[in-house]
Amino acid sequence: MEGGKPTLALVYQAVQALYHDPDPAGKERASVWLGELQRSMYAWEISDQLLQVKQDVESCYFAAQTMKVKIQTSFYELPPETHIALRDSLLTHIQNLKDLSPIIVTQLALAIADLALQMASWKGCVHTLIEKYNNDISSMTFLIEILTVLPEEVHSRSLRIGANRRTEIIEDLAFYSATVVTLLTSCVEKAGSDEKMLIKVFRCLGSWFNLGVLDSNFMANNQILMVLFQVLRDETSTNLHEAASDCVCSALYAIENVDTNMALALQLFQGVLTLETAYHMAVAREDLDKVLNYCRIFTELCETFLEITVRSPGQGMGDLRTLELLLICAGHPQYEVVEISFNFWYRLGEHLYKTNDPALHSIFRPYIQRLLHGLARHCQLDPDHEGIPEDTDDFGEFRMRVSDLVKDVIFLVGSMECFSQLYSTLKEGNPPWEVTEAVLFIMAAIAKSVDPENNPTLTEVLQQVVLLPETVHIAVRYTSIELVGEMSEVVDRNPRFLDPVLNYLMKGLREKPLASVAAKAIHNICSVCRDHMAQHFQGLLDIARALDSFALSTEAAVGLLKGTALVLARLPLEKISECLSDLCAVQVMALKKLLTQDSGKTGDPTVWLDRLAVIFRHTNPIVENGQSHPCQKVIQEIWPVLSETLNTHQADNRIVERCCRCLRFAVRCVGKGSASLLQPLVTQMVSVYQVYPHSCFLYLGSILVDEYGMEDGCRQGLLDMLQALCMPTFILLEQPNGLRNHPDTVDDLFRLATRFVQRSPVTLLSSSIIVHIIQCAIAATTLDHRDANCSVMKFVRDLIHTGVSNDHEDDFEVRKQLIGQAMEQHGQQLVTQLMHTCCFCLPPYTLPDVAEVLWEIMVFDRPTFCRWLENALKGLPKETSGGAVTVTHKQLTDFHKQVTSAEECKQVCWAIREFTRLFR
Repeated sequence: MEGGKPTLALVYQAVQALYHDPDPAGKERASVWLGELQRSMYAWEISDQLLQVKQDVESCYFAAQTMKVKIQTSFYELPPETHIALRDSLLTHIQNLKDLSPIIVTQLALAIADLALQMASWKGCVHTLIEKYNNDISSMTFLIEILTVLPEEVHSRSLRIGANRRTEIIEDLAFYSATVVTLLTSCVEKAGSDEKMLIKVFRCLGSWFNLGVLDSNFMANNQILMVLFQVLRDETSTNLHEAASDCVCSALYAIENVDTNMALALQLFQGVLTLETAYHMAVAREDLDKVLNYCRIFTELCETFLEITVRSPGQGMGDLRTLELLLICAGHPQYEVVEISFNFWYRLGEHLYKTNDPALHSIFRPYIQRLLHGLARHCQLDPDHEGIPEDTDDFGEFRMRVSDLVKDVIFLVGSMECFSQLYSTLKEGNPPWEVTEAVLFIMAAIAKSVDPENNPTLTEVLQQVVLLPETVHIAVRYTSIELVGEMSEVVDRNPRFLDPVLNYLMKGLREKPLASVAAKAIHNICSVCRDHMAQHFQGLLDIARALDSFALSTEAAVGLLKGTALVLARLPLEKISECLSDLCAVQVMALKKLLTQDSGKTGDPTVWLDRLAVIFRHTNPIVENGQSHPCQKVIQEIWPVLSETLNTHQADNRIVERCCRCLRFAVRCVGKGSASLLQPLVTQMVSVYQVYPHSCFLYLGSILVDEYGMEDGCRQGLLDMLQALCMPTFILLEQPNGLRNHPDTVDDLFRLATRFVQRSPVTLLSSSIIVHIIQCAIAATTLDHRDANCSVMKFVRDLIHTGVSNDHEDDFEVRKQLIGQAMEQHGQQLVTQLMHTCCFCLPPYTLPDVAEVLWEIMVFDRPTFCRWLENALKGLPKETSGGAVTVTHKQLTDFHKQVTSAEECKQVCWAIREFTRLFR
């Protein structure tokens, strides 16, 4: 903080403003100022004083929360000799403030827990806390709060205590766990009907179950389990019921490995089976909260005993009554109840699919049939529903999840069997419209998994659906169109249906509510029946020309054009050029019109650019060597309009991005045939980029390098482009927080550099720019952004690999020598940075990429790499600010040996994974 330590009066004023200033700007200023205070060294002393003075709830909350944040993120600021005083003062504060507000107690409890986890000199903290407060009933609330958050914080992301310390703490907590359970049991006995106390106890117990440190034999015979199930069987408040349910779910999760927790598993198994009556009572009382809680418990039970159920169905704890409980829940009229169990049914399907045992499948088949029956009923719209089914509201999302689940478990019942059964319910009965619609919806989900070869049922369904009169409910027509789109394989095998199907879909296309779903179905038919559709190309072209006369969503319009382009690519070569020109004409005219109005600044060209992009992307005819590409001429004609659009909107990132995307697909479409555009396109990209550094230009540059980087005549020009684009990029990235603020630029810059390495490594390695690109890459390895980090690592990996892979090209020796020079210059810095980065900056999912880079360096020059790695490891901190050992000498030498003696990359990856856990 500038200007030294602020006075308490000033802090009070800021806190008051934060909570009570009627002016939002005043609130914002206070928030920024208090944020700065929290980050400063003064925060420790000021929070301590605020908690002592205890002026009001707001200032105490701010102080407690500040203490927690400081301990989590800035514990290293305190010298070790102050740790004991900090602990004692926090315990005094929590005792003095215990009645002020529960959220303040929670913040202080978190601060105490986070301190205990980091402060190596505080041995047996659970024991000392229980000894100190056990006999004082008024301290019980905060003692239990500390004991609840302590196990939760062991795996906290914001505390980097490291694997060694974490193991030590978990062993410590396991050692004292029985003492904690005994304390909780005595609290239950004393609590009587004090619901608040019971809720606290159950939350605390759940927290210890979640950490996985409770002894299961000790728990199996413990009174507290009986109390839990008694509460769930009795009539209780919603909050208590939820706390008890959470606790049982945590217990079930904790015994996932049932074989090693037999006694507790049996108690929980039997306990949950006694809740069936209570579930029915909750249904009768229409208490949805409790119904949902029971369903969560039943689902967790099934998840825990899944392996046993599949291994020995119907025997012991493989008892199939567990599935009956879930099917009872599936019978509840509210769809939210059955939805809770979806994950279990997925997993069951997956297990049975892997075991592939027909006898086993036949045991579970009836359960899945009943489930599907229930799901079809849940998918029914309300009888008084008007219009088409909504797919974006909660119920629409539920139906999409049903569709996914049905696809995943249908193999157990048999797609054909199920499809025929569903169809017969429509054919034989005369069900109300909402039943018909739901049946068609489930049929659409499984249509693709039914074998379309010589299948009379499928062809009959198709015949009947296209004959549906326009008088049926519009939702039935909507879903029937979806079904037709899913049956495009059947149309492909039976081309006689193509005309009636297209006529049926055209009717839908002309009606506003059905237009988008009909367009999607036509797109599906075009994708699957490309050859049969060629004769209908003129019809597709007519639709495309009049696209905006139909009430289509953006996505549906683009889909129709994609379908049209896929069919276009199957026309005879000599027709493609003219037809492509016709297909693009509407979009080009629209772009020209926008450019002439008000010098083009006002209109939004993105719709037309996206439509051109999809046409170029999917018009991919087969062109023999030596033939000129039929799309070349059209793209050359369109280029001036795209160029002018790009110039007009050069300041607008969104529009420039769409222009670049369109150009990318144009270049990809004709490949080397776009050579005449190369010069003007690069010139324009470079000149706009100097003023408006949109990262999409870097991406487009990478496409050009990919297409032309192997052509001798283009290499120098492409290198000039790279150098011209790098200058503004480095200026942008060298600003404070430049890398973090512009991850897209980092991502696209290194895509471009990687393409150069792949297409023309010597050109890049011999240039003066390479040093700067490598320096930038080393700095960017710390960036915690999935795409950007992946691009950086891929660049470094591929760069070094060019000096490793002897692909018998003439330039291998030159490449090897150039990489040798680069590594001599940057190798140590790179290895040191990578080790630091994966210990302190990057999430675990990025480690395989880091491992690949280290592996390539090692393959290139193992002896030097061994030395570099040793130096990098020497620079890592050996203990935490709380005095705990982060990494032992043996762990360092073991890691060095594992990496340097690795014979394949995945061994390096495993070693890094284990090693970096010491710093997390």
